[in-house]
Amino acid sequence: MRIINGSVFVGEGFVKRDVFAADGRFVGEAARAEGGQTVDAAGCCVIPGLVDLHFHGSAGADISDGDLAGLHRMGAYEASRGVTAMCPATMTLPEDVLVRAAQAAAAYEPAADEAALVGINMEGPFISPSKVGAQNPDYVRNPSAEEFRRLQEAAGGLFKLVDIAPEEPGAEEFIREMANEVRISLAHTCTDYDTAARAFELGARQLTHLYNAMDPMHHRKPGPIPAAVEHGEVTAEIIADGVHIHPAMVRLAFQLFGDDRMILISDTLRAAGLEDGTYDLGGQDVTVRGPVATIDNGALAGSVSDLMRCLTVAVRDMGIPLASAVKAASANPARALGLDAERGAIEPGKVADAVLLDKETLDVRAVVLRGELLA
Repeated sequence: MRIINGSVFVGEGFVKRDVFAADGRFVGEAARAEGGQTVDAAGCCVIPGLVDLHFHGSAGADISDGDLAGLHRMGAYEASRGVTAMCPATMTLPEDVLVRAAQAAAAYEPAADEAALVGINMEGPFISPSKVGAQNPDYVRNPSAEEFRRLQEAAGGLFKLVDIAPEEPGAEEFIREMANEVRISLAHTCTDYDTAARAFELGARQLTHLYNAMDPMHHRKPGPIPAAVEHGEVTAEIIADGVHIHPAMVRLAFQLFGDDRMILISDTLRAAGLEDGTYDLGGQDVTVRGPVATIDNGALAGSVSDLMRCLTVAVRDMGIPLASAVKAASANPARALGLDAERGAIEPGKVADAVLLDKETLDVRAVVLRGELLA
């Protein structure tokens, strides 16, 4: 395949050049094969396929269903939106339910029009009972390395992220023991600055959906956000759907962390891609009206805006530079998942996933998945 006449993302900006792919990988011009398909990207930005490391479902399916057919529906929808690699997140649920979800994910093999499943994000159950958000409080429990390892075995090693509240009993021991086996993210937490800083010193490396389900910054009680900023190896997820966070706070996050440490996520529910209505999330009803999803008490319950829409909102409505948003939705999540040798950039040797975005509207004009143009 050859992609011509496009402005290609090269890490910090865009350059006018052609892109070549063969056998599902990007190649240099010298290695390109004769013949093959030519895609005209005139008027388009060519960016890497997006990597969503925190979303629960789409197209009526949720990873926690433990349903392989549902994962395929998710994979097809995500790929159609330019999200070519997905790391869906499980919820706060009983261990047997999480085992079934892990086993289904391990059995997933993407069809030609489906995103790759590159990991699982274990958002619950090791969270604070005081910051459950839309998680089910009945199944909250303390961090357990033994339980995590049982789930990891069921998943065939697919769990790439595990979220914990560092102030809960057993959390410090969990971080100390598990930091070399899985990326640990602080989430759904009442932690103070000192406890968060200690967690990062022990090996936690991420902050889950920044600002949401954590204490805000205060000049006498700084909370977890400044602790994360001060540890340069820590990345921060953010939901830029135009609902969860005010644009000024999204801009502030990029200023605090820098665009090398920000990760755009969608946090979508099974309702993504569907009409308004009532849907299930971890055993709770979620009402969707437009871009807003809430549980019965009125609390926000995730998003219905896929990662590509979040990227568009961040750029168009929040003033985030396109290059920074692309980095935060591709290279940075790939690196956080340990997949930067394979994904997140348009470079020879990496998986040939790319998206053609209209320069004016940022609408998706075409998706290239593993070196093939999606119909």
